[in-house]
Amino acid sequence: MGCILCEISENLQKGKAKIVAELVQKAIDDGIAAGDILNDGLLNGMGIVGEKFKNNEVFVPEVLIAARAMNAGTTLLKPLLAASGVKAVGKVAIGTVQGDLHDIGKNLVRMMLEGRGFEVVDLGVDVSADKFFDTAVAEGCQIIACSALLTTTMGVMKDIVERVKAGGKQGVIKVMIGGAPVTQAFCDQIGADGYSADAASAADMALTFVS
Repeated sequence: MGCILCEISENLQKGKAKIVAELVQKAIDDGIAAGDILNDGLLNGMGIVGEKFKNNEVFVPEVLIAARAMNAGTTLLKPLLAASGVKAVGKVAIGTVQGDLHDIGKNLVRMMLEGRGFEVVDLGVDVSADKFFDTAVAEGCQIIACSALLTTTMGVMKDIVERVKAGGKQGVIKVMIGGAPVTQAFCDQIGADGYSADAASAADMALTFVS
C-alpha cells in the first residue's frame, strides 16, 4: 500500500498530472484514507519539490508543473477530505500589495503553502491594507502573506501591520512579508511577524506560525 503513495509522490515531483490523478483515484479505490493520500503522497512530493527549489536544484517551471500535478490529485481528494473531517493545517490570505501588479512570486508562495497543506485565499494583485485585513477576519485566516516587488509599494506592508494592530488582531493574525526589495531589516522596522527570502522558506515559516 505504501508504494502507491511513493508513486504518487514521485510522479508529482516529475509533474505528471495525468498519472498522479490516475494513481490518486486508484488509491481511493483501494480504500486508502484520503488524509494519507494527501499527506504521504501529494504533500510529501510537493515538500521535496519545495526543498529542491530552495536549494536551487529545480526552478520555477518545475515547481509550476509539480503544483499542477498536485492540483490534479487534490481535486479528487477534496470532497473526501471534507467528508472525513480532515482540516487544512491553517488558512492564509495572500496577495500583492496595493499599487503593485506583480504576481509570479505570490503565486509560487501560494503553491508552496498549498503544498504544505494550507488553505489559501488568493486576493490577487493591487490589494489594499483594508482588504487584506477584512478578508483575513471574515475567512478566519491565521496569516496574511503580502508581497511587493517595487520599493514604492513596500509602505503598504506597514499599513497592513498597522491595520492588524488597529483591528485588535496583533498576534492573532500574523503578517508575513516578502518580495525582491524586502529585507529582514524592513520587516523588523515595520513590526511584521516574519520575512522570508523565497517561497519554500515562506511556507516553512507559515507552518511554524500555526503549529
